[in-house]
Amino acid sequence: MIATILLEASGISKLGINLPGLIAQFINFGILLVAFTFVFKRLVFPMMDERKKRIEEGLHASEDAKRRLAEAQTEVSGEMQRARQEAQALIAQASQTSARMAEEARVVARTEAEAIIERARSEIQLERDAAVQEIRRQFGDLAITAAERVIRRNLDRAAQHDLIEQVLQEAPGAGDGSARN
Repeated sequence: MIATILLEASGISKLGINLPGLIAQFINFGILLVAFTFVFKRLVFPMMDERKKRIEEGLHASEDAKRRLAEAQTEVSGEMQRARQEAQALIAQASQTSARMAEEARVVARTEAEAIIERARSEIQLERDAAVQEIRRQFGDLAITAAERVIRRNLDRAAQHDLIEQVLQEAPGAGDGSARN
């Protein structure tokens, strides 16, 4: 084997290659390869794996955040829609309440107006009756005065007054109120 290496070494040396230097370089390369493999496996690869893991966690957290944001936006949209519906319901309820209160106010006002009109009619009727009584009394007094002047003597005022009242009651339309309108 050494003989073949030497024979080959003489052929390699003709090419300008130093065989012992080449073997030393292969051994150095192997040592460096083992050292770098050890360093990379022990230090760099775990650090890269840790970094990869953090990046993946960051991506997952980002996706979760996007998902939660979408859910929150959907929830906010739903809440806004519910709030709009509640606002519209409150507005409708307020409109109904307002209409009902306006109608109640109209009914109360109408009732009060009818009561005022009825009271006014009653007062007018009372004043009319009082005026008719006053006119009858004055007419009776005038009739007695006229009769006194005609016969030129004093008559009994109370008896004459009762007589005139009786005549007025018996007169057509005087006592039944049909002449009042």
